[in-house]
Amino acid sequence: MNIYKNLNKLTKYIEEHLEEQIDYEVLAKFLGVNVYTMQRLFTIISNVSISEYIRKRRLSNAGFDLYNSNIKIIDLAIKYQYDNATSFSRAFEKFHGIKPSMVNKQTKLKNFPRIIFNENVDIVTELDYEIIELEEIELYGISITTNKNNIGKEAPLFFRNTEKKYFKKYGKIKYGMITYDSIRQEVQNYYCLYEQKINEFEHIKIPASKWLRFRINSRNSKEIQEKSQKFYQEFLPSCKYNLKELPELEYYHDNMADFLVAIH
Repeated sequence: MNIYKNLNKLTKYIEEHLEEQIDYEVLAKFLGVNVYTMQRLFTIISNVSISEYIRKRRLSNAGFDLYNSNIKIIDLAIKYQYDNATSFSRAFEKFHGIKPSMVNKQTKLKNFPRIIFNENVDIVTELDYEIIELEEIELYGISITTNKNNIGKEAPLFFRNTEKKYFKKYGKIKYGMITYDSIRQEVQNYYCLYEQKINEFEHIKIPASKWLRFRINSRNSKEIQEKSQKFYQEFLPSCKYNLKELPELEYYHDNMADFLVAIH
């Protein structure tokens, strides 16, 4: 499967249906995965979420329509799938930097172009993995709020400080956990987790699931992050596994780490 060719089919479909409700199930079929995985793949490869991409394309076209015609704002709002003129005007001003009612022939507007993917990209990196099944895991831990830009620095620092603070009391940290928003676009939290019951910590239950396991022969944070990046940037776009809406796990044991991603 050439995912980049299929992504071009997906963005072509979006382009042809900007004035209609766009069914994410239809978009997912272009990639042969479920909706959740499609959203995650699109975000990783394009660096913009599918919803944001559609919104920006609609607002780009709305600016063109408003500049080149006498269309009413309410009609423009309906045309591009907004519930009312107020929500459309607010989104239009945020994107273009000007209220739609103020647009004239001297106005400078923004355009977010259709994304065209390079279909000649080859993915050649080998990445060994196993598919394992785990029963429900009960863990106890603490977390920090972070994001995709800062987690690379903040998570290792938080891990070191947490293990140093609680080592005598609870021993080594057994798991790290990364949580995302509903479409896995933005990192929300990083957790340090223990297997033993700790009343002062948050109780986390990870449901029984199938997992992709990628082994790193160290507990070095940089190597774990590199493995994670290779998974999302190289492995996931070239496979057909459907991601499950569960957090990512890092399991630390025997001076190594397992990077775990839940799948259906």
